[in-house]
Amino acid sequence: MAERPEAWLRGPIEGVDPYLMPVAHALLQAGDDVQRAVEGLTVDELWARPGGAASIGFHLEHIAGATDRLLTYARGEALSEEQFRALKAEGDPGEPRAGATELVGATLAALETAMTQLRRTSPATLLEEREVGRSRLPTTVLGLLFHAGEHATRHTGQIITTARIVRARRDDVRE
Repeated sequence: MAERPEAWLRGPIEGVDPYLMPVAHALLQAGDDVQRAVEGLTVDELWARPGGAASIGFHLEHIAGATDRLLTYARGEALSEEQFRALKAEGDPGEPRAGATELVGATLAALETAMTQLRRTSPATLLEEREVGRSRLPTTVLGLLFHAGEHATRHTGQIITTARIVRARRDDVRE
């Protein structure tokens, strides 16, 4: 059975404005790639930090959290105390440590929430000014939505690479 094409080659996504289609495709691709990359990894492998690199668990939590924060800013809202607490906790595996089902589930839920927001975003609002963070750095709705897509993609790439490294370490131990 042939693997399905990457998200950007699957055509338009119903309900998503054409100007936001690249963002939607990036979010969908990140979700697909994350699921494939972490398949079969143990909890220890998800939280491993090979060479001091960030763990896969951190990247999964960060994709979910950062996507949520970027969407909040795109709506013109301030971050909540809960969002600040989640930001501080990113990368802390907790006890018991979160596994793939929980981490990937939270990531996919955040990406789906982003897709819902994309569908609800009027093209007329894309160039509206927004501010980010306590420093109130300037951007636009479009800038925030674009960054949500490329940010998820960037961290997904790091997940893929780290997963290959931890799998290679596992294989080296078996030999």
